[in-house]
Amino acid sequence: MKSLRSLGCWVGAALLLIAAGTRETRGEGPASREAIRSPLFADENLLAWCIVPYDQRERSPAERIALLRELGLRQYVWDWRERHLSTLNQEIEAAREGGVKLRGVWLWIDERNDRIGALGPANTNVVQTVAAAGLSLEWWVGFHANVFSQATDGERIAKGAAWATYLRDLAAPSQGTIVLYNHGDWFGEPENQIRIIAAAGKERLGMVYNFHHAHAQIDRFGDLLPKMLPHLRAVVINGMRPEGPKILPVGSGSHERRMLRVLADSGYRGPIGILGHVEDADVGEVLRRNRDGLHAIAAGR
Repeated sequence: MKSLRSLGCWVGAALLLIAAGTRETRGEGPASREAIRSPLFADENLLAWCIVPYDQRERSPAERIALLRELGLRQYVWDWRERHLSTLNQEIEAAREGGVKLRGVWLWIDERNDRIGALGPANTNVVQTVAAAGLSLEWWVGFHANVFSQATDGERIAKGAAWATYLRDLAAPSQGTIVLYNHGDWFGEPENQIRIIAAAGKERLGMVYNFHHAHAQIDRFGDLLPKMLPHLRAVVINGMRPEGPKILPVGSGSHERRMLRVLADSGYRGPIGILGHVEDADVGEVLRRNRDGLHAIAAGR
């Protein structure tokens, strides 16, 4: 009887170990501190995001490009507020002269200003300026919840597909790509974005996945990632604790280490975004902390 009880304990322990390994592979369970050997996390594969409005020093376009070069970052996506629109031409020229790739530009769709077939003045300004500069880039597109106020999922999918098609047609002359941005609410659920892509057709249409808008999806990350992979154009990382806060330096959370391991093991080979998303801070210091936190995780520290 004693030997049977011992055998039962061994079997139970083995099953717990197997379950723990499965949870870690899926982005759950305890995180390993082993180094993550992946070119994903090399500086040349990083892009900077949320660096224009979130800068206490209010850098000029030329100063921003100089900062990115100093940090070893060679690509970024331009986010903006209306006060920045007058400097977009300078931004494009500074990036070209500095050898930093302007990979994409942000669009925020709000039906108080924007309609299918007629963007509001601010978005129209951005689109026309990029077109005049002859740039082929990604359009990172977020949607206000008012775009998807319809009663059923089917109606929302149809609305999302109509928007995606319209924006893709706008970007067609420069071969630009529309990249759906998870910014919370119904549209922030990856499954809904994937259904929109299926309805609109996947040509020049993809996704960017932002950790800082995905706290409610931490436990599902390992299941969501294979579904997103065919469409993923970028992944923006962040320190992650289920209870928040929303923005944390990379390496100071409880879950990003294992999420990054799952990402590295998945076969994803696109860029990794690091955030400058902190109010009233020098964006250079914020980017440096996130870059160095990622370096530490990759090195197993």
